[in-house]
Amino acid sequence: MILNSFEEVIVELPSDIIIKQIKNLLSTGQLKQGDRLPSERQLAERFGVGRTHVRDAIKKLEFYGIIKTLPQSGSFIAGLEVSVLEGLISDILKLDNYDVYSLVEMRYILEENGARLCALRRTENDLIKMEKAALKFEEKIKSNISAVEEDLAFHRTIAEGSKNMVLKSLLMTIMPDILISYTKYKLCNTNAKVSKAAIEHRQLLEAIRDQDATKAQNIMREHLRGVMEFAKKQKL
Repeated sequence: MILNSFEEVIVELPSDIIIKQIKNLLSTGQLKQGDRLPSERQLAERFGVGRTHVRDAIKKLEFYGIIKTLPQSGSFIAGLEVSVLEGLISDILKLDNYDVYSLVEMRYILEENGARLCALRRTENDLIKMEKAALKFEEKIKSNISAVEEDLAFHRTIAEGSKNMVLKSLLMTIMPDILISYTKYKLCNTNAKVSKAAIEHRQLLEAIRDQDATKAQNIMREHLRGVMEFAKKQKL
C-alpha cells in the first residue's frame, strides 16, 4: 500500500527547539561551562514564546544535570566537557521519539523492582525522606494544586532507597518525558485518581517501613496499573 510509504509528521515542542538552540551555542563555543543563562523572562522574550516553554526546557535540562539552578542566582551550564553535554542533550531529544507505551513500560519495570529493593534495603533516613515527600504531595492535593512534581519526588525517594543508582538514573532519565505524556493526555488529573494515589503512597510507605518486599512490589504494580493499561491502548 502507498500509505505505508508515508512517514509520521513529528511536530517539535517549543521546549525542544529551545534545547536545540542551547546545544548549538555549546557547539559553537558561545556557551561554556559555568556560563549563566539569561532569566526566564529574557529568554521568553527572545524566543518569542511563553515563559512556560522556557521553564519546561530548563527543568528538563536540570533533570539530566546539564543545567544547575541556584536560588537567587539563576541557571548555569554544568561543569562538564562540552562533548559530554552535547551527547546528553542529543539523548534527551531522542527520548521524544519514543512512544508512550515504551516509556511507561520501562517505568513499570523499574518502579516495581525499585519498590521491592527499597523495602529490603531502606534506611531510617530513607523513611524520613519518603514521609516528607508523601506529606508534601498530600498538602498540595488538599489545596487543589497540581502535585506532579511532588508525586515525582516521592517516587524518586523510593528509587534512592533501592540503593541501586543505575535504577534511579534510568528512572530519572525517562520521567520528564513520561510526565509530559501525562499532561498531554490529562492522566491522573481527577480528584478520585489523585486521592487514590495519595492512599497508595501511604500503603507503599508502610510496606517499605515493614520491609515487606512482596507487598511493596504488589502495591507499586497496582499503583501504576491504570497508566499501563492506558499506554497499551495507545499502542493498539
